Amino acid sequence: MTDEDEEQGVELSPDQLSAEALEGLIEEFVTRDGTDYGVVEREVAEKVAQVRAQLISGDARIVFDPKSESVSIVLTRSLE
Repeated sequence: MTDEDEEQGVELSPDQLSAEALEGLIEEFVTRDGTDYGVVEREVAEKVAQVRAQLISGDARIVFDPKSESVSIVLTRSLE
C-alpha cells in the first residue's frame, strides 16, 4: 500500500464483499443519521436498491479507509 492509498483509501468492488456484508454496508449507509433523500421519504428497501444500482453503474464506490479501518460508500464525483 502506498502513502497515496492511505490518504485516499482503497477502493473495493462490490463483488469483493460477501452478499451479506454488502447488504449490511448498504443498509448502514442508507439509514445513517443525516442521510437525506429529498422531499419524498423512501422505504429502506428502495434506498438500498438505489445505492446498489449506483454501485453497479459506477456512480458510487466502496472505499476502505486504512487509517480508521472503516468502509464507506462514496459518490464517484466526490473522489475526483
